[in-house]
Amino acid sequence: MLPDRGRNGRNSRIPATPVSRGRALCRRVVGMHTAWDTVGDGEFFCPACGGDRNYQRLTGRRRFVLLGLPVVPRGTRGPVIQCAACQDLFDPDVLDHPTTNRLSAMLRDAVRAIVLAVLSTGGTGSRTVLETAVCALNGAGCDDCSEEQLVTLVDTLALDAGHATDSDSDSDCRPGLPGLAIELHEALGPLAPHLAPAGRDALLLQGARIALADGPYTPAERDVLTTAGCALTICSEDVTRLLATARTPS
Repeated sequence: MLPDRGRNGRNSRIPATPVSRGRALCRRVVGMHTAWDTVGDGEFFCPACGGDRNYQRLTGRRRFVLLGLPVVPRGTRGPVIQCAACQDLFDPDVLDHPTTNRLSAMLRDAVRAIVLAVLSTGGTGSRTVLETAVCALNGAGCDDCSEEQLVTLVDTLALDAGHATDSDSDSDCRPGLPGLAIELHEALGPLAPHLAPAGRDALLLQGARIALADGPYTPAERDVLTTAGCALTICSEDVTRLLATARTPS
């Protein structure tokens, strides 16, 4: 059995003011009791502990207690999430926050998506661009990626998505942009709510520096970076400012 909890998710404290003997006796005679049942478990980010912890998902049955015996059902409680370490209780929406390990994986996927999107606009022919891209991936934790692997991966993605360019076309065709937009939103959208504005800006600037490694932005590169900024929930004015900032030598 687990103790009933207060509104803030912690054990109810004894009142600071003195309690008369009669009131204390009354509390022992009558009261409310919650019997908890475990209906699931897993790992989550505990706000109280500040790190990844195991949890149990609990549901409770409330009963009116007389002389220590539960006599009258008084409804249910929960579901709630209980941290296995600090024992605090939380609303189930605490599970919406990714664990530290999951957040790291999401960041790696986001950097990878931005790098591949920028390279897919035609940047694989520049050694400087590839070096900058590999540096960004290494910084995100993808230590086993080489320039040759990047070129092969971009070519494979282009073939799979049917990114064939008609060299005889006079139109300003940017093959694959709709597909790239979907991939960027899938990789960046779930991550954006868990990043501070500075973190979202840093991701976009990484893509911008890759695009600028071989010269000014091409129209296709600017389109991809604008799409990435939208997926990161950065407003269009800030996207324009960040892309201009990336062009300014430090």
